[in-house]
Amino acid sequence: MNSAEWHARIECGGEVAGAGFLVSPSKVLTCAHVVRRQSAGLTVTFTERPGSPAVPARVVAHGGWAGGDTDPGDLAVLELDREMPIAPAALAPVDTAHGVTAPRKLVVYGFPVGFDEGTLAEYRITAPQLINREWIQLEAWQPGGQPLAPGFSGSAVTLVDTGEVVGMVTAQGAPGVSNGRMMPTEVMVRYWPDLEGLVPTADHAAADRARLRGLVERAVRAGVECDPVRLYTAAADPFDPLPPEEGFDSLWSAALFVLCELDGPGAAGTVARFADRLEALFRAPVPAEPEAAPDWSPILVELAHSGAGDDLVRVEVSAYSGGHRHPVDSDTVPQPRLRAYVQDRIEAAFRCLTPGADELIAFALPRDWLDWPVDRWESAPDDDTPLGCLYPLVVTDHARRKTSTRHVLTRAWKRLDSSPGARVYRVECAGPEEPGRLRMRLRRADACLAGFATAPAAARTRPHFDTSLTAPAPVIMWSRGGCGGGQDTDCEGAGGCTGKSFLDELDAHVAHVPPAELPRHVLALREEADAEDGHWARDIQLLWDDPRCFTDPHDSTAHVRSPVT
Repeated sequence: MNSAEWHARIECGGEVAGAGFLVSPSKVLTCAHVVRRQSAGLTVTFTERPGSPAVPARVVAHGGWAGGDTDPGDLAVLELDREMPIAPAALAPVDTAHGVTAPRKLVVYGFPVGFDEGTLAEYRITAPQLINREWIQLEAWQPGGQPLAPGFSGSAVTLVDTGEVVGMVTAQGAPGVSNGRMMPTEVMVRYWPDLEGLVPTADHAAADRARLRGLVERAVRAGVECDPVRLYTAAADPFDPLPPEEGFDSLWSAALFVLCELDGPGAAGTVARFADRLEALFRAPVPAEPEAAPDWSPILVELAHSGAGDDLVRVEVSAYSGGHRHPVDSDTVPQPRLRAYVQDRIEAAFRCLTPGADELIAFALPRDWLDWPVDRWESAPDDDTPLGCLYPLVVTDHARRKTSTRHVLTRAWKRLDSSPGARVYRVECAGPEEPGRLRMRLRRADACLAGFATAPAAARTRPHFDTSLTAPAPVIMWSRGGCGGGQDTDCEGAGGCTGKSFLDELDAHVAHVPPAELPRHVLALREEADAEDGHWARDIQLLWDDPRCFTDPHDSTAHVRSPVT
């Protein structure tokens, strides 16, 4: 059995009283009659960890057992005085203790007299019928086998082929008879409802459950770092439940959520994707020592409605260097001349930058222009290389340039300075949560990047896009193609949804990219996409907004004449 470390020996007053098994880092299940002398001092020893000291424990819940051999509720929940670095027992789905065509071999690990280190017994169930709605009868797998003597009470009854728990020994048979009784997990849940969240659904194959648990154990032992919420959301189908609002406290809790909360035809697919993504973490290269965050020297191109007609655009171009803003030019330009004007002024702005500085092209746009493909504009009249394939290029919402928003964003970026990667909060096609709830999530301390499966024009998610801008999310990313060309569709985000595929790729590519490095990382993606047909990042749009890169937009050194002529 692979996960034997969770088997426990229960002692009262220094004497072996029975067995138990670990079901969470700090909770052990056993029989109530095993701990009836708890006043003498209760300890738990994990015998499969030789040399480990006994751990003090206390009873925190019980099934109401009245003290008689045939009284129901013979269950007790022990809380250890510290969490154990042990993989908890894996529970089997309900009704898996008996085979369809033949009995299944069950194994019990107990501590009868003379076996303080523990011993095994092989059993099977006589029939799947409950006795008094409480117990299932056990009988020895073969004549002359180890009887269920005192010391087996509280032992986990496990499937020999998977090591999963199907119940707990509560009574041994009459002298000379190799049988006994177990309380199955579905009855144990009746007495301790918290156990229900640990019993997987029957929609997952045993091999899939074993693979996922094995990967989680391996990841925990190896100290693999990952965000369980990100791992789950990347694997989940649109119809799967959202992760708990409080998140997952560990990789184990995320895996149990997948196994115990997901059912139906798509459940197996989510388990497989979750396991695949977890396994991929073992293959990921060890990240090198991070380079110093770039000290960006931005060239800011501000475009705005001129107020003098739809064909005219107000343009202001500035360069930032040495902590100062250097005005380059401003004018009101007819749309047919806009690209040529911007090309010329960006070239002029480079003369204001410190030689060798990390240049950054930033377009501040009205909200209804944020989807403009400015990264695809030619870099020069004699060079059709897209701007976004030549320089790091980002957009931002012109309305976020106000002082109050900059103050909030600056505080958020100070927190992100120490973040090793960009956590993506996904807004998918199917059933996005209410904008108010999205706002709360984006205002959390760990919020960084809002990723959209649709383009901003999609009516279904437009309120969510506006919420992300005003929350304000420091980074927002989407594909201009979105799902269905950015128009509202009946897409439910299932397989084949281009928006979901975009978010899957995005999540995988930015997980280990510090937020300050995103403009440079997206530059590399745009270069790849420009050289490869059908690349997922072909139309990627990056709204990236660190106010510390820009001096006050109302600085007195800014443009002194109106650009409207």
